[in-house]
Amino acid sequence: MAKATTHPDHHFISSEDVEGTNVYSPGSEKFGEIDHLMIDKVSGRVTYAVKNLGGFLGLGHSHYPISWSALVYKKELDGYQTNISARQLKNAPAFSDDSWFDRNWETRVHQHYGAQTYW
Repeated sequence: MAKATTHPDHHFISSEDVEGTNVYSPGSEKFGEIDHLMIDKVSGRVTYAVKNLGGFLGLGHSHYPISWSALVYKKELDGYQTNISARQLKNAPAFSDDSWFDRNWETRVHQHYGAQTYW
């Protein structure tokens, strides 16, 4: 899927344009891409970007939910930059589909990344 270019004259981006957008390390090295977003159903706020890392042809990759507040859009990179290191990502609290129901897990994730909570 080809990533659509964001419109340079406004501050909005379509969710379909966020998916597939590159994520960069603090040193501006490509650090994976955003697979999809998690949105709070009640407030409508984006809460997490689920980042993929690794894999070949869609096999063997892992998904890592990171707090939306841990990403900053950088125009010069045409992507999002984070202060999260690969080591932090791989040592994050274990994730499963049940994690979305566990506020304690969410709290640990935000603390692990030093990110502001959305609630």
